[in-house]
Amino acid sequence: QVQLVESGGGLVRAGGSLRLSCVVSGDTFSKYAMGWFRQAPGKEREFVAGISWNGGIKKYADSVKGRFPISRDNGKNTLFLQMNSLKPEDTAVYYCAACVSVLSTSPTSYEYWGQGTQVTVSS
Repeated sequence: QVQLVESGGGLVRAGGSLRLSCVVSGDTFSKYAMGWFRQAPGKEREFVAGISWNGGIKKYADSVKGRFPISRDNGKNTLFLQMNSLKPEDTAVYYCAACVSVLSTSPTSYEYWGQGTQVTVSS
């Protein structure tokens, strides 16, 4: 069974940085395209960033482009999201997800999800 465990969330002031990690176990990590999503209270889950199985293709939401580079280390079964220049509107629970098919921005394309990590950005 594939398991995803996020870490790295926390409370940070606007303009600060955080680095999220997602460790995947239970299957071959490099089989999967990976994505980061977030969900704020009262809002739908939204795509943040995604990366293809070998890192060759990356996609970003317009709201985070240039601030949140996504990366992966297939040797360590780990996905990363470096969050820079954080804004209060980035406050949300952040989820990593695994997709066995091609990289997608739709949450319905992802088969496996982590439990989420809270990111809170104060003004």
